[in-house]
Amino acid sequence: MSSGRGVISYPPFARLWLSDTVKWLGIFTSGLALQLLLIQTLDADQVDLGIVRSAQQLPMLLFGLVVGVLIERVRRRPVLVAADATCALALGAIGVLGVLDLLTIPLVAALMFVLGAASMCSITAHQSFLPRLVPTRLLPSANARIEQSMTAAESVGPLLAGVLVRVVTAPVALLVNAATYAVSAVLVSTIRVTEDVPPPAGRRRIWRDLREGARYVYTHRVLAPYAVALHVWFFFNSAILTVLVFYATVDLGLGPVQVGLALACAGVAGVVAAGITPFLAERFGLGVIACLADWLTPLAFVLVALAPVGEAGLVLLVVGQLLYGTASGLKGPLDLSYRNAVTPDRLRARMNATIRSLNWGTIVVAAPLSGWLAASYGNRTAIWAGIAGLTLAAVVLTVSPYRQARMSDAEDDRSDA
Repeated sequence: MSSGRGVISYPPFARLWLSDTVKWLGIFTSGLALQLLLIQTLDADQVDLGIVRSAQQLPMLLFGLVVGVLIERVRRRPVLVAADATCALALGAIGVLGVLDLLTIPLVAALMFVLGAASMCSITAHQSFLPRLVPTRLLPSANARIEQSMTAAESVGPLLAGVLVRVVTAPVALLVNAATYAVSAVLVSTIRVTEDVPPPAGRRRIWRDLREGARYVYTHRVLAPYAVALHVWFFFNSAILTVLVFYATVDLGLGPVQVGLALACAGVAGVVAAGITPFLAERFGLGVIACLADWLTPLAFVLVALAPVGEAGLVLLVVGQLLYGTASGLKGPLDLSYRNAVTPDRLRARMNATIRSLNWGTIVVAAPLSGWLAASYGNRTAIWAGIAGLTLAAVVLTVSPYRQARMSDAEDDRSDA
């Protein structure tokens, strides 16, 4: 595999990477800031947190599959620019209304629905846009660089959010994210790449294409079990993340800066893990490393669930986040690289939309359900339920053909599909 330095030599990718880095910093800043805004300013409970999180992902469940088909009919770059601009406006509105003390939980949920719809379009376009910027053989390195940027932002963003919330309030922290989305839109608009767009198709063709994309994913000998395991993982990972900040704040008695510090540790570990992922995948096999990462995730949350109140709890939360970040840094670049490499270009947008819409669509159910479970039976109960589900996802992936997947087999798999 080629080094990351070779990937950066492609100017279109370098610009996309820079825009992603700026945007991710804002996303990880606003992620914690929004939850602290809901908890501390709007007195939200776990159910309210679940509703807001569900609203953000509802567009993916409602429109994700269709958007995957439609994006194949347009140029991806304009979609990325428009989506980032829309996200900037939605978060800017939350920040301004928060400063003016005009926010309510239903209003936050509505604006997060808009942000979720724009993010859905951006992510679907991004995943099928990246393979146009670098050769297929460099996709693992390209995704590893993007994953490193994401995890680096994850290591800075939560800590920055904790400080901003404490010093200048949560709405201001959200305005920071709005600004990063705006910067990202400008950077992507400067990317120069040739995109061939197929002619428009009728409604019947759109639905036929949608079915073709879903059939490709769920009949593929490797992608099918991988997709099922990933859907299970997303459902239970979301169930835990819905209540994690509330649990750390209320049950463990940690302040905004302490919570931000703990969450930032996941990013630090992720940067290191993403950096060595291409080497590990080449040495031991992509599937082996991905399966290992899936087993690290439930182990990480076991430590979180066992955390006591106070400083000792902070230590276990930090160690758990280090493991969680390692798992994310290892698996993220490999999953995206393999499924894009194994899929023909004409199906990439639909393949990614099919997998991602169901991944994030599960959050629509998992988030409010986890909120209800936590409010009724305690936050630790909700976390233990999530751990059980994450273990199931690891089992499904480990016993599947994905365990033997390698990037060198991708071209063969694609020709057989």
